[in-house]
Amino acid sequence: MEVKLFELFNCLTLVLIVIIPFLGLRQLAGFCVSVISVQVLIAFILVFLIFQQGTTTFHYPGSVITGILSFKADYLSAWFIALISFTVLTGTFYGVKYLEKYQAALSKLKMHAVSFLLVYTALIDLVVIQNGILFLVAWEIMALAAFVLIIFEWEKKETLKAGINFLIQSHICILLLTLGFIWVKVKTGSFDFSAIVSYTSSHPALGIGLFMVFLTGFAIKAGFVPFHTWLPLAHPAAPAHISGLMSGVIIKIGIFGILRMISLIHANYTLIGYFILGVSVITGIYGVMLAIVQHNLKRLLAYHSIENIGIIGMGIGLGCLGIGMENTTLFLLGFGGALLHTLNHSLFKSLLFFAAGNVYQATHTMNIEALGGMIKKVPHTGYLFLIASLAICGLPPFNGFISEFLIYKGFFNGIETNHFLFTLAMLFSILGLVLIGGLALICFTKAFGVVFLGTMRSNLITEKVETPLTIVPLYAIAFAILLIGVMPFLFSNALFQVTSLFSKNNLFGAVSGISTTLHGSTVIGFISLGFIFFILAVLYLRKRISKNNTLSECETWGCGYIGDIPKAQYTASSFIRTYRKLAEPVLFIKKDKKISETLYPGETSQFTHPYDKAEWWLIDKPLHWYKRLLNRFVFLQNGNIQNYILYGFIFITLVFALPLFISKIMDFINFLNQL
Repeated sequence: MEVKLFELFNCLTLVLIVIIPFLGLRQLAGFCVSVISVQVLIAFILVFLIFQQGTTTFHYPGSVITGILSFKADYLSAWFIALISFTVLTGTFYGVKYLEKYQAALSKLKMHAVSFLLVYTALIDLVVIQNGILFLVAWEIMALAAFVLIIFEWEKKETLKAGINFLIQSHICILLLTLGFIWVKVKTGSFDFSAIVSYTSSHPALGIGLFMVFLTGFAIKAGFVPFHTWLPLAHPAAPAHISGLMSGVIIKIGIFGILRMISLIHANYTLIGYFILGVSVITGIYGVMLAIVQHNLKRLLAYHSIENIGIIGMGIGLGCLGIGMENTTLFLLGFGGALLHTLNHSLFKSLLFFAAGNVYQATHTMNIEALGGMIKKVPHTGYLFLIASLAICGLPPFNGFISEFLIYKGFFNGIETNHFLFTLAMLFSILGLVLIGGLALICFTKAFGVVFLGTMRSNLITEKVETPLTIVPLYAIAFAILLIGVMPFLFSNALFQVTSLFSKNNLFGAVSGISTTLHGSTVIGFISLGFIFFILAVLYLRKRISKNNTLSECETWGCGYIGDIPKAQYTASSFIRTYRKLAEPVLFIKKDKKISETLYPGETSQFTHPYDKAEWWLIDKPLHWYKRLLNRFVFLQNGNIQNYILYGFIFITLVFALPLFISKIMDFINFLNQL
């Protein structure tokens, strides 16, 4: 049954890709939404069958190079199929309305639709493929299709630059994955994932090296520091529904790859756990520190994706330490928290990007400094953005609290051990997670307050954008966020089934480890939800009581600022000025000041431009040195045709002379060996 569903899923993609070039504007959206909806339905039926009946393995004949093409739909596959499909479904409905303003560019829309289908299909295929060559092919399809989605507005220079950056770094990722699969092929003669298990089982010392190759490749896609530099460029450049898809789904395929390799490779997982934990804490802190100082709303959200990848990585590191130290509690809470936070992040981050898309379509800007009072223009969007903001900050009764609570509990359980280094690592991780949570609260207080509260800070003309297609998908996501936050116990069995795949020596104990924690957090969720309803009831009662009261309005004392009220508000920069002063030694912030010091002062202004130090050192500096090196050979391009003919003559001479010279050298070496 599962095999037939998988084949039907892929066939629907092929059929629609063939049909799309012949569709008109009116039929394009309808066909795409219908086919993707059917595919999502098939995907969820497949997920249900896997969790009910267990792992399904199937094979197809391959070639001499690839060998037999193996596929395995297990619990880990089912978990990622579910989160991918839900985000794709909501993104599809939202994207249809978002792209209405581009109806004049029909060919561009068709290319976008084809690429969207290819990304979804490639993502689903990647989580079930068990052959290295086929995995790389599907990964390449995903990377190329995602590149096309990012550069939808290719006529913009910054968009094209971000897309090319994404494409280059995606292929560095593919190169590393290729090296890993070739390593296994050379040692075992097979590209099948089972060869990874057999090879590392007999060579656990080499398993660490192989794991690090795969970890680096997948870390680029996931956005771990310092491999994150493509992410803050690509997310703001893409349309809002693609930004939601990238943050909610595409970077998660990097997390899937890391988890898949953990389930396959046998190695020293204590050492691996310490490494992943350290990198993840740095990733989370660095991501949120840079997010706070951003002035572009989508770029701010992009850096928060890096922060949350750090949180997921902390859970993975904790789970790896549980494997290495044979600690069932750490194992369950670490991997359980990481898996649940992967799902949670796909929900609240896609909701944040979709809400940001509504703000952009209403105002045509993502500059936080120019916005303000948007909750009066797009009220549904404002309240939904607030829900997602509370969720990403890890506050109950929303889903972000549950997954972070699992990871916190794992760290606090780890402190109870007598191992000094391990206890120190747990304390370091707890402090890191606390710092991440506190800084996230600062960031989203700024983002929501400056964008949605107060009054507009510039003369922007706002358009009406809230329609059923731009709001209903967002409410569906908000409902899922609240459902997980209030009733997380619904996911305890599924989480236990998935985490059991990472056990190396049947180290997964009983389901009660996760179930007890989730039931405990359910109580917190219901209490928090009850408190929210109590506040709403008090506000409603107050409104009813004061309904017939006579209201009088008068001007209040303006503290001397009775002129242009919008300029008397906090800006995004002034709101976090104290933080910026403290963080300046770590961050890279440029300032443009214009101060009038005349007797009658004129206009005074200050602009801050935050920049990523990692991008400066890892991309900008090497490119600068590379250009300087090439500039030393500019004299070769002198425009003289005689010189160019000479270069050709020298090249042809070398082509014939060099092999002859090498042959003579080899003959001389052989002669010396005979002596």
